[in-house]
Amino acid sequence: MTIASCFIGIDVSKGWLDCYIHPQARRYRLANDAKGHAALVELLERQGGFCVLEATGPYDRALRLHLHGAGQRFHRANPRKARQFARSAGFLAKTDRVDAMMLARYGAAMSLPDEEPCEPERQELRALMDRRDQLVEMRKSERIRLAEPHADWMKASLLQVIDMLDRQIAALQARMDALLASTHTLLQEEAILRSAPGIGPVTARVLLAHMPELGKRNRRAISALAGLAPIACDSGNLRGRRCIWGGRKRVRDALYMAALAACRSGPFQAIAKAMREKGKPAKLVLIAVARRLLVTLNAAIRDNKPVRT
Repeated sequence: MTIASCFIGIDVSKGWLDCYIHPQARRYRLANDAKGHAALVELLERQGGFCVLEATGPYDRALRLHLHGAGQRFHRANPRKARQFARSAGFLAKTDRVDAMMLARYGAAMSLPDEEPCEPERQELRALMDRRDQLVEMRKSERIRLAEPHADWMKASLLQVIDMLDRQIAALQARMDALLASTHTLLQEEAILRSAPGIGPVTARVLLAHMPELGKRNRRAISALAGLAPIACDSGNLRGRRCIWGGRKRVRDALYMAALAACRSGPFQAIAKAMREKGKPAKLVLIAVARRLLVTLNAAIRDNKPVRT
């Protein structure tokens, strides 16, 4: 890996890219648009630096695509980890300029991995799944309202909205079906994921969209990414209670529901039964099964073989 001559921290907001170059201590402010992205690539090529930007949801999406397309190395920092580093380094104030400086020093102090490019088809699947989740949440709210007593006109309005949301969700489902049918890699991975007990079409597509690292990480790393790895809390002779924390909530939620189904049959039923007989709480059992299920799926994708049941 090429050693960077400098580190460029970028605080991303809706309209601006606040940049700080370490150790030269130079600042730039660029527009968060195509022109600003092109100017940033020129700056990176001129400086030969490594870029560190904080994950900001939709605001950094176009920038990441531009950096990948230009072949530039960068790291997309977890906001929680970046903020913890800032506090430990004495960055108590929080402004766009301060955050840019903190991110540059974060890159210089830590050995940060490069952001891996994601296939366009997987990015599109992620966008479709995100929109589906939004519509399902809206439909859930409307159904809750429908269960309450209402006047006839209100009930008719709720039913019309629910019907519209049903059609929108079905249209998204059809687009996802067409996308997978036209992408051999995603279609193959979906078949492998669906071969595991408890994994239905929604869970499989959540994993495809939100966990592109499947098959590329070891079992500990993949569990930590999903927030299913128990975190030790020991000190001296004290052995504290291990709990899960952090990770990708959407993946964890999907695997939790898959674990509910997997515990009813197949090889995971025996695991769940043995844990319950030892007096383990029900939620702990489900989390443990979800973690084992994820590890099994990770190995299946790595080996390009369906899960044996």
